[in-house]
Amino acid sequence: MDSWASLLTPRLAQFAAVARREHVTQAAQDLGVPQPTLSRAMARLEADLGVTLLARHGRTVSLTPAGRAFARSVERALGDVERAAEAVRADADPAAGKVAFGFLHTMGPETVPELIREFRTDHPRVRFALVQSYGEDMIERMRQGELDLCLTSPIPDAPDLVTRRLGEQRLFLAVPDGHRLAGRRRVRLDEAADDAFVTLEPGYGLRRLTAELCEEAGFRPRIAFEGQEPETLRGLVAAGFGVALLPPPTVPRPGVTDLAVSAPRAVREIGVAWLAGHPDSRPVADFKRFLLGGRGRARVVARV
Repeated sequence: MDSWASLLTPRLAQFAAVARREHVTQAAQDLGVPQPTLSRAMARLEADLGVTLLARHGRTVSLTPAGRAFARSVERALGDVERAAEAVRADADPAAGKVAFGFLHTMGPETVPELIREFRTDHPRVRFALVQSYGEDMIERMRQGELDLCLTSPIPDAPDLVTRRLGEQRLFLAVPDGHRLAGRRRVRLDEAADDAFVTLEPGYGLRRLTAELCEEAGFRPRIAFEGQEPETLRGLVAAGFGVALLPPPTVPRPGVTDLAVSAPRAVREIGVAWLAGHPDSRPVADFKRFLLGGRGRARVVARV
């Protein structure tokens, strides 16, 4: 009998496309193959494995539990193949290639564009695939092969990661104009103990840091609203729905006053992380050196 690899490999990319779309016709269009051909390939794949991967619902499909588990493994395998191909191409042409780079939402407006512009002055042919997300999601995407490295906070501590600290960013107490503290320049965090807080959703590093700083100040924050982006939180603060611990805005938001926090020390560390033991393509290795060197680090620290 042929090995599982030789038997299944031709159909893995097809299955991954169906799993992403959960629609055979749309996946067939993405792949440029006839829909009946793709349907037969999925049926043969299930028959060869002896497992039902897809539940059919008319024109759409959904992944069974076995299908979801298989899809995760397939994506990792395809990611390994993609990185291997990129590495081979980069060896042949070290001036070109792609860097899959993740970063926090707060770094999108200015920090990351400036980093890339500075890096591309010496590496003009390197391309970037950019992902804005929160720390835990980016770490998982790296483990699944979707990202080469990421800028994140807090700096993760895991045996399969390599991390380097780049700098730290002050956090401010954002209050609506007209708030009883708005006329101050500096406040203690415990002075906001009776206020409602607006925060990022659970899983975000800034949400956890907010809880830790409030606990250090002697109280548990009363959460009124949750969001996924700091600018959304600023809008909620401006509307009078609560206060928030946030990094400084790129552009001041009308209706919001940012107050320095004198106690406890309100900062978050910014670092870069990547998977340990994974060989880098030439562009990824060059970008890592740039981030950790004087020019790249200066760009990050200048904005945090």
